[in-house]
Amino acid sequence: MERINRAMTKKVERPVKVVQFGEGNFLRAFVDYMIDIANESGKFNGDVVIVKPIEYGTLDRFHQQECQYTVQLRGMVDGEPKKINRVVTSVADAVDPYTEYAKYESLAKIDTLRFVVSNTTEAGIVYDATDAFALCPPKSYPGKLCKFLYERFKAFNGDMSKGLVMLPVELIDDNGIHLRECVLQQVQNWNLGDDFKKWVEEACVFTSTLVDRIVTGYPKDEAAQLCEEFGYQDDLIVTGEPFALWVIESAKDISEELPLPAAGLPVIYTDNQKPYKQRKVRILNGAHTSFVLASYLCGNDIVLESMNDPVILDFIKKTIFDEVIPTLTLPKADLESFAQAVLGRFNNPFVKHALLSISLNSVSKWRARCMPSFLGYIEKNGTLPKHLTFSMAALLAFYTGSEIRDKALIGHRGAQEYNILDDAAVLEFFAANSGKSAEEYAKAVLSNESFWGQDLSALPGVTDAVAGYLNKIRKDGMRAAVEAL
Repeated sequence: MERINRAMTKKVERPVKVVQFGEGNFLRAFVDYMIDIANESGKFNGDVVIVKPIEYGTLDRFHQQECQYTVQLRGMVDGEPKKINRVVTSVADAVDPYTEYAKYESLAKIDTLRFVVSNTTEAGIVYDATDAFALCPPKSYPGKLCKFLYERFKAFNGDMSKGLVMLPVELIDDNGIHLRECVLQQVQNWNLGDDFKKWVEEACVFTSTLVDRIVTGYPKDEAAQLCEEFGYQDDLIVTGEPFALWVIESAKDISEELPLPAAGLPVIYTDNQKPYKQRKVRILNGAHTSFVLASYLCGNDIVLESMNDPVILDFIKKTIFDEVIPTLTLPKADLESFAQAVLGRFNNPFVKHALLSISLNSVSKWRARCMPSFLGYIEKNGTLPKHLTFSMAALLAFYTGSEIRDKALIGHRGAQEYNILDDAAVLEFFAANSGKSAEEYAKAVLSNESFWGQDLSALPGVTDAVAGYLNKIRKDGMRAAVEAL
């Protein structure tokens, strides 16, 4: 079977406008996918050059396929399960700066270059004082970017029109702000001069972004069958869900330079991404954290089973629509539309998302994802949100065990053991307290300020309500307790 290549895809040569630090599945099924659509629609007309950001690994598969690959999106579309295939032709080249430094350095001197995309993991945007300008390339991503920008600054004699727009998608808050700070620290550390510092500050734009799409990656078990269906060999297939959202916060309006919304793509330009981040964390992530522990103890193992369980589905809907959405600031119609999309994503028949995987570090997750809605509801209504309060009781039920084995607290679902994974101090606390009466256990957990940043037991009625739900769970089982809601 012939391998996918440019002749097969009839790739059109376009000017290079994007350098992308990262060759992983997410960027290829999200950013490069969107740019491909924008090119096809005639809105962008620009190609991407991928840069491998770490020394480990090779780009052989990219070169063998001339950087052409297939994205298959799989999920519910208009209530029906669908598979959407796209051959992505927006990637022009892939460069290894560790073995092709001169070629990598030359990218900085491309006249048409305008954007830098990155996904170097959450640990990638960190200032490294030991990084050296003389290294080719520097060790850290901010170091690489700083030297890359300096090469461009020199090549164009400090032309203020040749600055670049940074679009980091690393999953940290205010990723662009942190990246800018790290680059400017390197400018100072390497004594690169006030003129370059001014160019970085004024000619370059560091956006902060929020991205959302589940990308499941290379479908190892199905790859051979998919290639038969495609009619060509593709070792870079990427699978993901149809849903996508890219929120770009920028001090400068770049919407005309990168007109992705005009191509019908789910991209929002804003001067404040925080309400969108809040919406995602509270509705999508908050829903996950609020129901997965109860659902697991009801006998379900994956999110899809939860969606097909009427008792759990009712719990999810009432949590989101009755208790979370009323505490948020975006227009209600936008929030409800996003919530319906979330329910569709949870109901994706192609994604087997394990509840135990989501249960990792549930204490800190409940604090970040559920507690703001919990407190916001109390402040707004003067009463407890029934389902979010129950989710706390479900957390206590799930985190019940006395034995810590191989860094996991051992819980039991009937006769079946399961691993409770969290920080060591958290597990030790639950091992010491989960055997107490419901009232004592609830009081101990809710008053633990190291968990919640405050004493939740001081809130009127919370301890009694959580203890009451926990007694019901212990006496009648989780399913009966959820049904009783």
